[in-house]
Amino acid sequence: MIDRRSRLQKFVEVEIPVLLIALFAIGPYVWMMLTSIKTDADIAAFPVRYLPTQVTFEHYRMLLERTTFSGNLLNSFIVALGACTLGLGVSIPAAYGFSRFRFPGRRVLMTQFLVINMFPIVLIIIPLFVLMRQMGLLDTVLGIVLGHSTFAIPFSIWMLTSYMNAIPGELDEAARIDGASRLQTLRLVILPVVLPGIVTTGIYIFVTSWNEYLFAMMLSGQNVRTVTVALQLFIGEFTVQWGLLTAGGTLIAIPVTILFLLVQKRLVGGLTAGAVKS
Repeated sequence: MIDRRSRLQKFVEVEIPVLLIALFAIGPYVWMMLTSIKTDADIAAFPVRYLPTQVTFEHYRMLLERTTFSGNLLNSFIVALGACTLGLGVSIPAAYGFSRFRFPGRRVLMTQFLVINMFPIVLIIIPLFVLMRQMGLLDTVLGIVLGHSTFAIPFSIWMLTSYMNAIPGELDEAARIDGASRLQTLRLVILPVVLPGIVTTGIYIFVTSWNEYLFAMMLSGQNVRTVTVALQLFIGEFTVQWGLLTAGGTLIAIPVTILFLLVQKRLVGGLTAGAVKS
């Protein structure tokens, strides 16, 4: 009787609230997917029809055949992959330096990495826009990649530094005794151990770049347009093309969902590894 009561109490106090939170979180995505396969009549119907009376993929066909959305998806993938590569290329050696060396201003710089993320990105978008215009990088893949990396790198360095702090310094000393250089120690000893943290940071940079709107809007144009900017074109002054908008939103969510499913185990390992202190 005691076991039943405790089980019921756990179900009421823990499982039901968690279920409600999960439903609240995924509700908008389910609604978006259902709207994307509704006919225009179902979308405009009043009162609201929650389930489609007829399933149609016409919105997806129109989105891919009559618009440039497929090209926008490719642009977003290239930009996100470029930002991830550049971000990790800068963050990994920087985090190793902050973790293994003690130098004047180290704590100040680490604090600034966090402070930067406390300010809205709109504060740096105008100076960045002027700089990109002077360098001739507006409406280019490189310009958007640099813009996304500017905001992602500071927090990525802070994340990777916490992961590397969890690795005992004795590993570095053993590698140095065996004749390895600093670069070889980082590449052959540290990186394999901190790989879950690198995967976690890479996912953070990729998803941040994939979903970013403000930088992409300000730094892009007709030549390079990401999906977040392309979706805005379906919202007019007097009307919203809900079918195309929700179909585009569903397509945008698919790559990120697949990415999380592929690296789920390493992602969980990276998140827990960052909480361990040496």
